[in-house]
Amino acid sequence: MLMMVIVVAVVSGALVAGAAWGLYGKLPKPLEGFLVALAGGALILSVVTELIEPSIETSTLWLSMLMTAVGAAVFTGVDYLIDEKWNSDSGGGLLAAITLDGVPENLALGVALIGAEPMAVAALAGSILLSNLPEAAGGAKEMAENGTSKTKALMMWLAAAALLSAAAVLGNLLLEGASPHLLAGIRCLAAGAVIASLATEVFPQAYKEDSHMAGIATALGFILALVLSEIG
Repeated sequence: MLMMVIVVAVVSGALVAGAAWGLYGKLPKPLEGFLVALAGGALILSVVTELIEPSIETSTLWLSMLMTAVGAAVFTGVDYLIDEKWNSDSGGGLLAAITLDGVPENLALGVALIGAEPMAVAALAGSILLSNLPEAAGGAKEMAENGTSKTKALMMWLAAAALLSAAAVLGNLLLEGASPHLLAGIRCLAAGAVIASLATEVFPQAYKEDSHMAGIATALGFILALVLSEIG
């Protein structure tokens, strides 16, 4: 239980810390793009090795493929609606990306913590942490730049952090002993949403802010996630 509390606090706390950084700290555009690309690179590896591959091993290839596609479709649909309601540069897209892919992702994280050694969840938790911090910073900063009050923006990110924390706790408490097919479906739903968010929100944002270094930052994020995976 203690390990679950620590991991959930660190992963969700990164959203709040990132949002506060983006709202009240100095975040140059190139640095913002570099960090978002770094997060995207970490998620490329994590989504395959920590979400999809374990699902194929414990369930079936067809279920994994189907739920990954469903996750991508759901995220794309919600992201489209948000872009129609909010300006695409308002930061709402990144908030939606983190929340929508984060709920099943944190459910999966909570499941992974059941009976696991501390290092066994290092890769997934580390990748989520790497992604949450810069994405929250960039999204919160853009919200403030487009007219949302800093207090309201911070409250929205706090609510997202609380929601994702609850998802991880529920995953840990309620899904112990659940069918491997159900757990595989949750993981792949998260994977599909992550993949869609990388394509529509994360990498476009990173390239817009730091076109010259986005590729290097992505590779560095991938390497960091690979190191965490090997340690795990």
